[in-house]
Amino acid sequence: MPNFTKKAIEEAFLSLLDERPLNKITVKDIVEACGINRNSFYYHFQDLPTLLEEIIAQRVRELIEMHPTVDSLEDCFDAAAEFVLQNRRAVLHIYNSLSRDVFERYLMEVCLYVVRTYVEADFAGRPVDGQDKEMLIRYHKCECFGNIIDWLNSGMRDDISAYFHRIYQLKRGWEGEILRREAGR
Repeated sequence: MPNFTKKAIEEAFLSLLDERPLNKITVKDIVEACGINRNSFYYHFQDLPTLLEEIIAQRVRELIEMHPTVDSLEDCFDAAAEFVLQNRRAVLHIYNSLSRDVFERYLMEVCLYVVRTYVEADFAGRPVDGQDKEMLIRYHKCECFGNIIDWLNSGMRDDISAYFHRIYQLKRGWEGEILRREAGR
């Protein structure tokens, strides 16, 4: 039953990560929580960073499967924020640890996926220069990533979804105002 043991290790790790910082979790803590021996842990995972990366990668795959289409830029940001909100305390513990780079790499992957999915669908069948499309994807990916990182740095205190929706509501009004002014010249 290796899959049962592997799943138990992952769940124990996430439970511990929800309680305390990453640097305060040891393999010993995990195996005691699971009721297994250290060899069982090392059969499935090389070390704690490998376990962490595998869990994050799995969460990214699950999120991508849940969002095969994205209908708006707000939905892009909601999906990326969902990646973080699924395990709020654990994410903060990871983000404030030496493994921050692993989290950031996967967050960037999520941001890229949701933005690319939206842009590809939005421009489907329309003649748009490939470089322009890639530029838009890069801009919005970085906007999504940067806003989520800023939110993490503030301790995730605000409602990030409401923030993204309001920003895009303001941008739509702003873009409309610019077009109105341009037409009046």
